Amino acid sequence: MKFRYPHTIDNGGGEELTFIRRVDNDSGGMLEIENRVQPGSGPPMHVHFFQDESLTVVKGKIGAQLAGQPPTFRGPGETVTFFRGEIHRFWNAGEDVLICTGWAKPAHNLEYFLTEIYRSTKANGGHRPSAFDGAYLMSKYRTEFDMNEVPTFVKKVIFPITVFFGKLMGKHRKYASAPEAVRG
Repeated sequence: MKFRYPHTIDNGGGEELTFIRRVDNDSGGMLEIENRVQPGSGPPMHVHFFQDESLTVVKGKIGAQLAGQPPTFRGPGETVTFFRGEIHRFWNAGEDVLICTGWAKPAHNLEYFLTEIYRSTKANGGHRPSAFDGAYLMSKYRTEFDMNEVPTFVKKVIFPITVFFGKLMGKHRKYASAPEAVRG
């Protein structure tokens, strides 16, 4: 799927992400990004198995945490980088809108995945994606991304059942042009 730049997505729950541009190369490309996060908002613990991600604070205060470690905090001009395979989260730890610039590389399917997750989350009231969308996208792209706050039982038992019945109802058709998942 090709996007026009800049490309902004909004999850309806306090997070807005703008993909400034994508620089393609032989190693999967790089996304230049800017995000705006409302106080207290931010993604849950997650991991990208292929991407490194870096955020530099332009305005506000970012909280960042690796799984099993205490949170750290950074302000304007400071950078936090999460390396592929690191389970992490970040959030707006201040009282004003957090604005960061950054990058993710290699890009692979990150833009598509986040665009669809944000779209579904916004349509579902800004709290989480719909049951089918979350199950379908997390299952299809499980080799690339994981949401560590979703229990293993849900991912291994509930997601396949949800996807099965969703496909019977034709809910998967909106993902007909979805790119194939990257395999290790």
